[in-house]
Amino acid sequence: MYCRECGQKMTLRFCENEGLVPYCGTCEAYKFPLFSVAVSMVVTNRAQDKILLAKHVEDEDFILFAGYIKKGENAEKAIPREIKEELGLDVVKVKYMSSRYYDKKDVLMLNFIVVVEDKPMKLKEDEIAEARWCNANEAIELIRKGTTAEYFLTNAVRELKKKI
Repeated sequence: MYCRECGQKMTLRFCENEGLVPYCGTCEAYKFPLFSVAVSMVVTNRAQDKILLAKHVEDEDFILFAGYIKKGENAEKAIPREIKEELGLDVVKVKYMSSRYYDKKDVLMLNFIVVVEDKPMKLKEDEIAEARWCNANEAIELIRKGTTAEYFLTNAVRELKKKI
C-alpha cells in the first residue's frame, strides 16, 4: 500500500472512530482507500418472469450486466446508459438491492433489479457475444458459480419470487 500523493509506503495506524486506516508518515496524514464503483444489474422483462444473462466476447460463462459509474455520474444515470449501450433497450424501472466489494478488481458493486422494455435487443457485438432470456431456475443454473454475480442473482430471484 503506497501513498497516492507522495508514493511512500504506508502503514496501518489506529484512527479514532475509524479503526485501522492507511497512514503516510511522509505526508503525516491518514489516506482512506479509493476504489472504483460499478453497477451490477439483474435485468428482467416487464412481467419480471424472465432474467437476461450475458456472455461477453472473451468469456464462456454467463454473467449479469454491469458497468462502471463514470466520474460525475450517479448509479441512476449509469444503469440506463449501460443498458442502452450494451442492449439497445430502455430502462422502465430500477430497484436497488445490495452492494458487495469485489476485491479482485478493487471495485464496490451496487446491485439493482432493472426492468427493461419488451422489444428486440441490439447487442453491442464487440462486447456481448450472447444475451439469453431465462426463467429464474435457468438463470441460477447458468450463472458462474461462486461469484458476486451468483450472490446478486440469488438475492434478486428471492425478491422477484415475492412478487410472482
